[in-house]
Amino acid sequence: MREFTERARSRSFLAMAVIGPLLVLGITYLLFALGGQNKAHWHVLITDPQGIMEQKIMAQEDAAVSYDFANAYIEVADFAGNPRFQKYDAMLEVNEKVLNNKTAYLFYREKPSMQMAMRVRFQFERRLEEVLVSEFTKLSVSDFRKIKQPVNIGFRNVYDPRDEASDLSGWVGYFFGAVILLFIFLFGMTILRSIAKEKSNRIVEVLLAAVKPRQLLLGKIVGIGLSALLQFAVWTLLIALGLFVMRETLFPDLLDPANMDVVQMTQAVKSQALQDQMLSAAEYNDFVALIYERIHFGNMLIYFALFLIAGYLFYGTFFAALGAVSGSESDGQQFVIPLIFLLLFSLYAGHYALQNPTSGLTALYAYLPFTSPVVCMVKLAQGYPPGEGYLLFVSFFILLISGILVLRLAGRWYKNGILQFGHRLGLKQFIKWAKNG
Repeated sequence: MREFTERARSRSFLAMAVIGPLLVLGITYLLFALGGQNKAHWHVLITDPQGIMEQKIMAQEDAAVSYDFANAYIEVADFAGNPRFQKYDAMLEVNEKVLNNKTAYLFYREKPSMQMAMRVRFQFERRLEEVLVSEFTKLSVSDFRKIKQPVNIGFRNVYDPRDEASDLSGWVGYFFGAVILLFIFLFGMTILRSIAKEKSNRIVEVLLAAVKPRQLLLGKIVGIGLSALLQFAVWTLLIALGLFVMRETLFPDLLDPANMDVVQMTQAVKSQALQDQMLSAAEYNDFVALIYERIHFGNMLIYFALFLIAGYLFYGTFFAALGAVSGSESDGQQFVIPLIFLLLFSLYAGHYALQNPTSGLTALYAYLPFTSPVVCMVKLAQGYPPGEGYLLFVSFFILLISGILVLRLAGRWYKNGILQFGHRLGLKQFIKWAKNG
């Protein structure tokens, strides 16, 4: 309780509880309000064997995108390797089913910016609406758009058409894993500095007269860990509230039927500036929809909390042990470097799992306690194959048991080193104190 209240009442804790979410929201605003201003030109080939699009897509040319049409199917492998298609940046497949399922696929050579992707989807959707109105309804285009269903375009890498390398859900898991490591590092360093400070000013000698060394170690880890969970809860609440307010005020969805009259009055389709504004708004709302609708928070946050607690216990004990056994402040800083490298390696392992979800090395990373917090978040977001969900629990229990074992080992280091001063810390010293229970 002393550790928790001391952190929760500190000015730095309160400042980070406000400044952190504001920084995240500010970066988000800049990404979507100012991103994509210098867009590259895209040359898109539309395969339309049924002639649904009638070889037209826009009433006027777009400076950012140009289209050509082919009246036959083109295999993805042929588009990827045939020299005569190399001038095209992407291929948009349109078949007869698109009028019913509102689904098409776009195969790109280089992944487009979100702004460019939204531009192509918007223009294709507009043209498809005109086709649907003329073929199946007696409504005007403006009336049809009030009751329309959105068009889905699947964006795929032409060199990875099955989208095996990565997906948006995997990146969401990677973000959750990176947040776990961020909090582990920030509050792990808090543990190290707190122990080093109490050791240097001899307060720890008074504390050890009332409690056992292992009790003091565990109390410090748990108290600071609870403050970390409180900090994260505040961040989550403020960021979620901020994203909602930004969606409702700064980035209203101009593609929403309720706002469509304004769009029609200003003739946004014919105005490049207003079209850019519409695309930016739609892009941001797709991002917010991902956060509010496509992420299964009930599932992700439960496992996020479990892996955060277990990962913090595993890594936090190392930070606590370093603070206790250090003979000087420089010793602690020197031995923190390997821990930082382990955290960075865990980030790399998560990215590797994102790109190679079925690799044997990914499976190994999911079981290693140093890397499992990030890798398991990625695999959870991507979805475990049927019948393999239990592997997530196996990874968690390995991490938890490893944390308990490391805590027992760190207890020996803490007990033997907390009252030692002026010694030179080395590997032999670690081994000696580890053996001396």
